[in-house]
Amino acid sequence: MRLVIIAVGRMKDGPERVLTVRYLERAAASGKPLGLSGPASIELPESRERSADARKHDEAKAILAQTPEKSILIALDERGKSLSSETFATRISQWRDENRPALTLVIGGADGLDEDVRARADLVLSFSPMTWPHQIVRVMAAEQLYRTTTILSGHPYHRGD
Repeated sequence: MRLVIIAVGRMKDGPERVLTVRYLERAAASGKPLGLSGPASIELPESRERSADARKHDEAKAILAQTPEKSILIALDERGKSLSSETFATRISQWRDENRPALTLVIGGADGLDEDVRARADLVLSFSPMTWPHQIVRVMAAEQLYRTTTILSGHPYHRGD
């Protein structure tokens, strides 16, 4: 299964980018023996539309155009469902075992995600009810994909109860 992160907005150079790249590289190395490829990271430009609704709609079109065909789509949204890392890893494993070709995590722009993306999502996931900077959410998404690979492989990185 191919792993993809689609994020609206450009991540600047800095510690968040370094951490994101580090976790993506670790996830790529540890995911390969598990039948997981990537994760690829796709950055989309922020919309220049005038209203928030128009920006979200414009960004939704770009997100859905970049989402691999037949992909599981996970929309990251503070109003979504909270899952433990173990449950998240189990879901990814189940989708992989169902021969789903791809899994895409989506991080919206400053105005959030359009309802079209939320409606298309197989899972609307929340890392927290708090609002986080998009750069931090990218680090968190990349880290959770790496953590998923460690959980599925029994690696000691994840020390949950």
